[in-house]
This record gives sequence, C-alpha cells and structure tokens, in this order.
Amino acid sequence: VIPSMRSLTAEEYVEAFKSFLDHSTEHQCMDEFNKEEMPNIMAGLGNGKSTINVLGVGSGTGEQDLKMIRILQSAHPGVLIDNEIIEPNPQHVAAYKELVTQAPDLQNVSFIWHQLTSAEYEQQVKEKGAHKKFDFIHMIQMLYRVEDIPNAIKFFHSCLDHHGKLLIIILSDSSGWASLWKKYRHCLPSTDSGHYITSNGITDILKRLGVDYCVYEFPSGWDITECFIEGDPVGSRMMDFLTGTKNFLGTAPPGLRRRLQEALCQPECSSRKDGRIIFSNNLSMIVVES
Repeated sequence: VIPSMRSLTAEEYVEAFKSFLDHSTEHQCMDEFNKEEMPNIMAGLGNGKSTINVLGVGSGTGEQDLKMIRILQSAHPGVLIDNEIIEPNPQHVAAYKELVTQAPDLQNVSFIWHQLTSAEYEQQVKEKGAHKKFDFIHMIQMLYRVEDIPNAIKFFHSCLDHHGKLLIIILSDSSGWASLWKKYRHCLPSTDSGHYITSNGITDILKRLGVDYCVYEFPSGWDITECFIEGDPVGSRMMDFLTGTKNFLGTAPPGLRRRLQEALCQPECSSRKDGRIIFSNNLSMIVVES
C-alpha cells in the first residue's frame, strides 16, 4: 500500500528549504537587488529623523535582514536603527539572535523579536490600540504562509510612517513556479492557505488598495537536475520542496509523478545549461509607498 500524500510539517519545510537554498541563486538574486536598487530606496527613508524604525515580517534566520540594515546604516551614518522582527519559528529566532551577537558592526541598532505569526502580531497591535509606525517594513518570501494576504498587506501598509516604504519580495509570474501552480496545485495536498501566490496577485491587491508601488524583476535559477535521478536523496528533497509534499516521489500516484517531472522540463518552467536543468526562480521586488 502506498502511504497517502501529505504536506510538509514546519520542520520538514525548513529542511527542504535549506536544500533549495544550497542549489539555487535565490540569495545571490537578492544581493543583486540590494546592490543595484536598495541604496536608493534606503536613502529616502527616515526623513531626517534621528531614529529609523524597521519591521521585518517573517524574517527567518535574519541573514537578509542584516544585509538590509547594513545598507541602511551606510545610507544614514550615525542614525539609530530600531529593528523589530516578527518570526513564529523559535529555531529561526534563536539563529537570528546568534547572528546578531556575532556582528560587532551593529552598535547603533536595537533588536526586538516577536515570536508570533503576522496575524498574531496584528491582533496584538489592535488589542493594545497603540499603533507604532515604521519607516521601512519588509516581507521577504513569506506571504505564501499567510492566511489572509490582502488583509495582511493592508494592515502592514497602515503601519508605515509618512514617507515610509513597504518591500514585498515574492516569486515572479515569469518564474517556473507560476506555471507549475496554475496547472498542478489542485493535484497536490493543500498546504497552508495562501500558499500559491506570485507577483501579479500582489499587484492586484495593491491596485485595489489604491497605493503607489514599483516592481523590480530579478532573474534567479535553481538547479533541479537531481529531481530526475532515480533514488537520489537530494532530488527527493527538491521534489518535496517543489510540491510542498512529504516524500512526493514515494507517495504520489505514478501518473502524477510522471506528469509533474515532464512539466518541470518544459521551457515555461526550466532551461538547460551545460547539461543541467535550471528551474526559473525569478523574483519580483515590489516597493510600496506609504
């Protein structure tokens, strides 16, 4: 009897995600954005204030956060940075704190961690009735895990101070994910709701909210060659991450498994380079004005 398909637990997701990062240019792609566009975006923040308030929503282990904090520091030398973080995963929070203790260059930065989901944080803010305003809020690759995406964007946008900016990083509609999800999401176990969203879904919400925004597209690839090697453990983890399913290759009906592997090779999902299969992981960086 084949065990039935089920979605990844939080721990399994972290494991699969690590394997994804090891074989993709996701972080290099964000570094490219940080280098080319971020200094300009950061320069306009704070409006001459002595403290700049930053909020990271779903910050994970903090690597990307600290890169942005450093860009902010060089754009506003000597200014204090008040950095708050919303992150529900206790392991991630611990890793982020550890990273901060190893960073001697962050003297002017204070850190407050909220071990909460974005919805729990919103509820807490509303119960207190006190609304702290932020100059910069970022939601990097996290809206897939949010129940009510339009509401989350509306709420965090309302937390911006005058001249503040909200950065949303999300998979692009030119990515292989967009084409895969359109065709196959109904065949996969339902993961956390809101899981399948790409940049067009976000810009539709922003249009409805009537706010100004700008979209930057950056190319990124993920080498998924091992997905097609029978019995390869790395390939198996990759398929789990691609489908959000635990042991997809062992539990999916053979027909679905074959169709999905064929789809992954199509030009709308992947390209070939030096005999390797590179899945398109293109990102959209959406900068929303207050």
